[in-house]
Parts: sequence; structure tokens; C-alpha cells
Amino acid sequence: MRIAEDEFMLHLLDQTPEELEKWFTEHGFPAYRAGQVRKWIFKQRAASFNEMTDLPLELRGQLTEDYAIWSAQIAAHQKADDGSEKLLFKLHDGEGIECVLLRDDRHHRTACISTQVGCSMGCVFCATGLDGVIRNLTGGEIIEQMLQLQRLLGEDERLSNIVVMGMGEPLLNLDALMPALDAVAGPDGLGIGVRRVTISTVGLPKGIRRLAEMDCPYHLAVSLHAPNDEIRNQLVPANRSVGMEAILAAADEYFERTGRRVTFEYVLLAGINDRPEHARGLVNFLRGRPALVNLIPYNPVPGLSYHTPAPAVTAEFMEILTRGGLTANVRYRKGEGIQAACGQLRRQKD
Repeated sequence: MRIAEDEFMLHLLDQTPEELEKWFTEHGFPAYRAGQVRKWIFKQRAASFNEMTDLPLELRGQLTEDYAIWSAQIAAHQKADDGSEKLLFKLHDGEGIECVLLRDDRHHRTACISTQVGCSMGCVFCATGLDGVIRNLTGGEIIEQMLQLQRLLGEDERLSNIVVMGMGEPLLNLDALMPALDAVAGPDGLGIGVRRVTISTVGLPKGIRRLAEMDCPYHLAVSLHAPNDEIRNQLVPANRSVGMEAILAAADEYFERTGRRVTFEYVLLAGINDRPEHARGLVNFLRGRPALVNLIPYNPVPGLSYHTPAPAVTAEFMEILTRGGLTANVRYRKGEGIQAACGQLRRQKD
């Protein structure tokens, strides 16, 4: 695969349809050829311009000179027994990011993608934030993850869902993320559909409100992880300057503006936030809201001292939530054998 390494090699996936059309007309080719190229990449999984057989040879040569379809190299590829696959990309500047393909049943194929190299939120149980944040990804680098994961699928398979739950805080890179999601989810992209796309945030009120003002068509998930500020301040340092009430107010505004129910993610850490009193506190905090709570038993990270609660503890926590009137489910871990908690593989390769 040809990699965009210098200023003369543009990343094709960073170009808007309008920018591509302009390139074609400036080089003496019809503008409609831009749509053909995008169809080859999104629909027919082409990995090179030479595969685009309905384009003139001269045009394929010119595209190869000016553009790279891929800007990253696959540095590692891991597979788990449950069908999950993880890719570690080496970016053009030598940095690394991860993305994961999840096979949930016969039909659901989910791409879990990253938005930043590293993360600045500092969640104490997360591998991604251990080294801080380095930079935002470009829109093309975000799209490339989804296309490369799609290429892992068989001819009779297709991506059905996108979750922006990989490395980084998505709301700190909305200018790149939203156009990338729009390009991929739309009918001219992978045709996934807006109701099958979820953006996950640690809970930044300003960013949540910006999504609401944009009339965001996608689902929003807030990584809560605690029933009160005292515990959340310990687990999510970014909470100290925000507070859970401000996050909840922004989430309420998101629901009011978009009509989309907000999901609250809650990682269960043994002995820290998984006791019955924590479950009751969460019920009190979210009571009366059309929210969904996803309970996630912790996926251990080597070098960190956090542990997965016993199944009976998870079951009791779940029972208290449902008895308290909350809609909740347990999101069981997948890809444990490939260290699918984002950040682990990148740290191994550093």
C-alpha cells in the first residue's frame, strides 16, 4: 500500500467530494469521475487505483502520483476466538492508534474507532490515557479505520454499526469527526445509517451542547462510571472541573434538542464503584430520565491495579438498577484475548 509521507502525496480520504471534483476538472477529467473513485473505495473495497478498472489508465496513473488511499500502515493485527479483530496502525508521523472490529452475532459487525492519538482525560483505569494526548486525528485517518475494518469482512458481510469509543475524547475533535461520520454513514459511503452510530464521551458539557446545537443525528453515550462526584473525581480527573450535575444538564439538553435517548456507560470496578449503595446512588442520580445504562465489567489492563467484579456482584448491581426503574443491560466484554481495551496494544509496541 502506498503511504502519504510528504507534502506532495495527499491523503485521498481527507479530500471532500468537492475538492476531488475540482482536482478532476483541473486535470482535464469529468467531475463525475470523483464519484466513481469514492464508490470503488467505499462500496467495492478497492485498495489501489489500479483496481478501479472503469477509469482510464492515464487517470489511474495521475491519481497514483498525487494521492494515497491509505495514510497508515497496519503494524499489528490480532484476532480473538469470539471473532473480534484489532488493528494497530502506524500513522505517517510514526504515532500509533487502534481500532477494533466486533462480531456480535450473525449480522452485527461493529467498528470501534479512535479520534485522537492518546487521550487527555486521564481516566485512571484506562490504558489509552496513560501517556496523555499527542494530537487529533484527521478526518481521513478516522475514515481509514472504518474502511480497513470493512476490508477484514467477508464478501457477504458488511459493517452495520459504528461506535466512537476507541482512543481519545471525540468531543475534542468534532471538526474532523462529524464530517468523517457523515461521509461514511451516508448512502454514498458505507450506508450504515445514523441510528447505528454512537459517539461516546467522558462528559464534556460544552461539547455535548455543541452536538445538540448541530442537531446531531447520532446516539450519544456518556462514560459516567460513578454515582457521585466524590468517586468520579478519583476515577475521571476531568470531572473535577466539571461535575456530574453539569454533565447531566447537558445530556438533558441533548435529549430535548435531538429526541435521542442518552446512554450512560458505567465500568464496574471491583470494590470501588460496584457495591449496592453505588447502584442505589446511580438510581437516584438518573431517576426520571429516559436513559439507558450500560454496565461494563472491567477489562483488566496490565500494570493497573483494578479488577473485574464477580458475576454475582454485577447481577446484583443490575437488579438494583432495574428495580429502581432504570433501563439497563450488561455489555459483556469481547476481544479479551486481543486486549481490546484500546491503548493496550499501542503501549506494547512503543
